Amino acid sequence: MKCCGLLTAQKEPVPLKSVEVELEVRAHVATVVSTLNYENKEDKPLEAVFVFPLPGDAAVCHFSAKIGQTEIVAEVKEKQKAREEYDDALSSGQQAFLLEESDQSPDIFSLSVGSLRPGESASIRLEYVTELAVQADEGLRFCLPAVLNPRYQPQGSEDVCIQVTSVPASLVPYSLSFSARVSSPRPVSKVESNCALDALQYLNTEQTQATVKLAAGHKFDRDVELLIYYKDAHQPTAVVEVGQASAKPGSLMGDPVVMLSLYPEFPQAVMSSVASCGEFVLLLDRSGSMDGSRIKSARETLLLLLKSLPIGCYFNIYSFGSCHEHIFSESVEYSQKTMEEALKKIEEMGADLGGTEILEPLKHIYSQPCIPSQPRQLFVFTDGEVGNTKEVINLVKKNSGSHRCFSFGIGEGASSALINGLAKEGGGHAQFITGTDRMQPKVMQSLRFALHPAVVDISVKWDLPKGVSVTCLSPPITALFQGQRSLVYAQLTGKSSAAEGCVTVKYSLAGHPTQNQLHFSLKPAEDTGITVHRLGARSLIRSLEMEESELRRGERDEEVKKKLVELSVQSGVSSAFTAFIAVNKGDGEAIQGPLVVRNVPTPWLTGGCGSLRSLTMMQGKKQGKATFNTHLNTSIYLSINTENALTCLLALHVNNSLSSM
Repeated sequence: MKCCGLLTAQKEPVPLKSVEVELEVRAHVATVVSTLNYENKEDKPLEAVFVFPLPGDAAVCHFSAKIGQTEIVAEVKEKQKAREEYDDALSSGQQAFLLEESDQSPDIFSLSVGSLRPGESASIRLEYVTELAVQADEGLRFCLPAVLNPRYQPQGSEDVCIQVTSVPASLVPYSLSFSARVSSPRPVSKVESNCALDALQYLNTEQTQATVKLAAGHKFDRDVELLIYYKDAHQPTAVVEVGQASAKPGSLMGDPVVMLSLYPEFPQAVMSSVASCGEFVLLLDRSGSMDGSRIKSARETLLLLLKSLPIGCYFNIYSFGSCHEHIFSESVEYSQKTMEEALKKIEEMGADLGGTEILEPLKHIYSQPCIPSQPRQLFVFTDGEVGNTKEVINLVKKNSGSHRCFSFGIGEGASSALINGLAKEGGGHAQFITGTDRMQPKVMQSLRFALHPAVVDISVKWDLPKGVSVTCLSPPITALFQGQRSLVYAQLTGKSSAAEGCVTVKYSLAGHPTQNQLHFSLKPAEDTGITVHRLGARSLIRSLEMEESELRRGERDEEVKKKLVELSVQSGVSSAFTAFIAVNKGDGEAIQGPLVVRNVPTPWLTGGCGSLRSLTMMQGKKQGKATFNTHLNTSIYLSINTENALTCLLALHVNNSLSSM
């Protein structure tokens, strides 16, 4: 068949023409609307499958499709029901659209566009909301992950098929346009990016509103990172959002929800007495995916951290791939001699240890006894290319009482779900290193946090008018750091004529009981829509998912899963157990002809399986055993598991079709 239109590097037609992204930032909350434009230029009906990354903490809250003048808005349904409804629609010749989150990692999504007729176009609209993290230089970081790197699935784990059709970033056959609108009560001082931007345009004389666009000619060779700076930005605030009139009173979506942004102020006397003790365990990813600039960046980050440790502390350095190594048999006292010995070993480290097996070195570290009076601080340097994200995070959470975990995401496409999850559950702080320009302040900030005494006995007390009760939607606060924001979401039930509430955060720092208070208005903010409700729902959904993974395969597990699905459906926010599904009943005329599957390629930057990355990552249960998988008789995958190596699959294409999930 002669192909026209967009083609991959292997000359296969690609129905995705362009991606348009509109970002709206209000203070520290971002709403992202992505429009994906598809067109079938083949002579057969198509199913297009696109696997792509999103921020791991994003609340996906809208999904719709427009075909001609017809718009179909998707519903959130239990995942298996949504999949069955999608398959049934395609089998009966109807058009259907399915958006689902990966079972293994919340930062990977799959979009299936089913039964596009020859010559037909479709626009897919995807919307999510997310919070922006505060950086070491007080900028707010937004990242549009354009790069999806295949995730390594460890040996011995359950069968998982994460399908990623990839091409080099320079050969991505569709375009990206990106624009941002920023508004804040305080002036916008500047907006910076790792990509070329058009000049910042202010929309008012107070400079509290501005717009900026990605310059023309953007290549898919990196994530799009924006750093937004406000004047005197980081002050404690509270936003109350009114509930939906159509929702049931007393439900999460029907009641007001408050979002508290807390910036704890620690006593100066305590902050000036920085500890010079601690056991610093540094864990470096040396898997094949770290090759090139990533391992260089990781080494430089590690060297800077090592040279900055205080004399008298203890340290050890582990590295891992398919196996793991350590420089010292046990943690040693930091001195000029031990530092120089470690520096020599670090400079020799390459990305030569195979797959990304991070669980085993973590288990080994946790099995080592802690040193008395030397609080353990774990620093992890990785690109996060693992397929067992939730299992790794659960292990860190299980051992959070014995250490704090500080994570560094190295390079473009680093998994935000893993990097942020390690720090959140380990009571530490996450950083992303995508270049050398801002590496030093990020490393020094994390080290400064690690050297400060841990904040313990954290509690949040609400003082609300009579008749108003509170239900917290956020997990308990486990870590507080000077200058870092902590967010708390809560549902407010009931009414009162009083206009103000108060929240008090109490904690102990180096034996000093301390508290910070925030008084806030109960009057709902204007023009926030239901953004705060969606973020609150997302926070509760993630907590329930963590609870479910710990209770897996028990009776209580089914109760939690049921509650989770109900919350996801009610709030319209996706989860690991739900999916967005839309079916176009149309005029009832069935689409004729065999359905051809096209995987839309995603950019990749690193090696791993060689130069051709139109591959699937899959792991068989038994090492050395060939594994076969078929999908709708369209393609066959042959996977050969070699010892201590990333599994690579050869796709044998049948009937001119590519594989789908």
